[in-house]
Amino acid sequence: MRKLYVVVALLCAAWCVWWWVASSTLQNGVQAWFDARRAEGWQAELGSVKGGGFPFHLQAELSDIALADPDAGLAVQTDRLDITAPAHWPGNVSVALDDGPILLASPLGRSALTMQDGQMALNLHPGTALELAALGWTANKWTISDATGVQVEAVSLTLTMTQDSGPTYDFVARANSFAPGDATRAPLRLPDTFPRAFDSLTMQARVTFDRAWDRRALDTIRPQPRQITLHLAEAKWGGLNLNFAADLSVDAQGVPDGSMSIQAENWRTMLDLAQASGTLPPAFRDQTETVLKLLAGASGNPDTLDVDLTLRDGAIYLGFLPIAPAPRLIIR
Repeated sequence: MRKLYVVVALLCAAWCVWWWVASSTLQNGVQAWFDARRAEGWQAELGSVKGGGFPFHLQAELSDIALADPDAGLAVQTDRLDITAPAHWPGNVSVALDDGPILLASPLGRSALTMQDGQMALNLHPGTALELAALGWTANKWTISDATGVQVEAVSLTLTMTQDSGPTYDFVARANSFAPGDATRAPLRLPDTFPRAFDSLTMQARVTFDRAWDRRALDTIRPQPRQITLHLAEAKWGGLNLNFAADLSVDAQGVPDGSMSIQAENWRTMLDLAQASGTLPPAFRDQTETVLKLLAGASGNPDTLDVDLTLRDGAIYLGFLPIAPAPRLIIR
């Protein structure tokens, strides 16, 4: 029996040593990452890193965080971020986001993201590269606001990114009761009877990148999309129904090539909203409606617009007619 006690005591001591080493490595690794970003010219501020979670978890509680990438023009600031991982495998990471406002800045402007019970989960492959196997982001009620007020909000959010093989990942996104805020509805001049929330807002896609997502994605250049299969992007709102599907290849300059399908039900109401918001000038209303009416008639249902577009040579084509430049698909 004494030998058993000795063995148990040695195992407990070994586990304590392992936990201390792993916890210290996690905390020092976080601090070293911020130091490396500052050396690259980022703004990378971190108030403190506190460990915890003994004996079965590793925790790092980060406070007063500010990150800004000058090359991408992106910045984020938050008061708190809690990282947790099981002590037996630190590659399964859970991140609890701050319930308070998370300040965001981009070339498009400044805004604040507020969410309840925001959680991110990362599953990493063993190895020094820490290749991403899966990522999930869930939250209850969330809002995005700026100086003019609430821009968008929703009851919940679900985002998943799951590795299929190598650099290919499957994406699913869903926002329940997604609703434009008052600051967004006012410019659209929506009638009071128009529903506040979308009936559905979902997306399913598969993307192959030029390399897998791993620790280099934050340290150096981000992986870039090379093949995009958009199975479905659907938005239903107050009788309006928009569906998108696409199959695209993307070259090294971010120029897409392939096909895209767009289906729009009750497209005349969409024109009414575009005209009311000023997006569609009244002078072009009749001309635009005539063209769309011809396209809808060709699909067999005058109330449904069903259009197939082709992307090639840096432009979007409707049949043989170029109608717009193709967007550059580059992750900064």
